[in-house]
Amino acid sequence: MKQLVAFDLDGTLAESKQPLKEPMGEALADLLGVAHVAVISGGDWPQFDKQVASRLPERADRSKLWLMPTTGTKLYTYRDGKWQTVYAELFSDDEKKAIIDAFNASLEATGFKPEQTWGERIEDRGSQITFSALGQEAPLEAKEHWDPKFEKRKVIQADLKQRLPDLSINMGGATSIDITRKGVDKAYGLKKLRDESGIPLDAMMFIGDAIFPGGNDYPAKELGLDTVKVRDPEETINVISAIVACQK
Repeated sequence: MKQLVAFDLDGTLAESKQPLKEPMGEALADLLGVAHVAVISGGDWPQFDKQVASRLPERADRSKLWLMPTTGTKLYTYRDGKWQTVYAELFSDDEKKAIIDAFNASLEATGFKPEQTWGERIEDRGSQITFSALGQEAPLEAKEHWDPKFEKRKVIQADLKQRLPDLSINMGGATSIDITRKGVDKAYGLKKLRDESGIPLDAMMFIGDAIFPGGNDYPAKELGLDTVKVRDPEETINVISAIVACQK
């Protein structure tokens, strides 16, 4: 039996930047009845609050939920009736400037500049800088059609790795690329979670939609966790149901 089940967010628990649908909230509440649950993704805390924390039914045992924004460089737990920051590892101003400059140069060099964007394309999340190809407010339909097979982002990712060799650069969500300090990926976050929770890695499993080389869920597999690759949130609900049935 696993003590903790960790999830990616966008494409796994919810559609890109969309709140959990009611059936997913209920499924997670069921899972929290038999195991700890962690959510680790590239979004910052406000996105986690909107998508996950505020969407759980009242019956959900929040004391067993670990929320890990910005690829695990931040950790929030529910204590004394509210969400509290356990830690947050932030970039310096100079580091942020160098990353943003590299993003701009890479986009110019690779030529991936869509005709229409919605909102800012480069977002400072404190401990992570995130590039969203169509902008932070792009509609879901446009995002799903821009790079469904990650082909465009692989080109940008390869260019960025040349410009920022000392940083981690991973693809996530529908159109995004996340940059963190070297060695910071979901494996890093899961090891931090092990240290904070006291739950060993071999008692964890990970579920995500980007478990493939270059995908931002792949480090969980490389870490040695049992992993389940899903197509979408609907498949995730089926996997959760199976886990709950086995854990009882």
